[in-house]
Amino acid sequence: MNIFRLSLLLSLLLTAQAHAADATLYHPRPGLTTAGQPSAQQLRDAAANGVTTVIDLRRADEDRGYDEAALAEQLGLRYVRLPIAGAGDITDANARTLDQLLKQDSGKTLLHCASSNRAGALLSVIDARVNGASTEDALQFGRDAGMTSLEPAARALLQAPTP
Repeated sequence: MNIFRLSLLLSLLLTAQAHAADATLYHPRPGLTTAGQPSAQQLRDAAANGVTTVIDLRRADEDRGYDEAALAEQLGLRYVRLPIAGAGDITDANARTLDQLLKQDSGKTLLHCASSNRAGALLSVIDARVNGASTEDALQFGRDAGMTSLEPAARALLQAPTP
């Protein structure tokens, strides 16, 4: 194999690996995109496509792979952190806080955590508690936004009396 072919093969493999790391994007409602950890390129693409706010649900100690806050600022995006650690943080209070953050943005929002699981779980609580959706409809909305393993925590909260 000559050096050109080897270089081309290596380039293709690196490009494929970089794209394999891109987060899955969900669009549960107009103006809202949910995702796992976006790559730097996905953040640039989001800004180019009209996203004005990024809400990051990851804790400060979770590795993002780059300085997301700095890149968001460089792109002119509003960047907000609401740290959600897991099932114990799927609460009415955190859902209300997220709802307020979402309402502060008049443009498009990118809401993310590591896999979109936390994002979907909190959105399901908002859908039920704020928007009046049934438990099953709210949980489906959460799944449409990326909720997976946190569904039992969201379901338990939605089946509990409203505080």
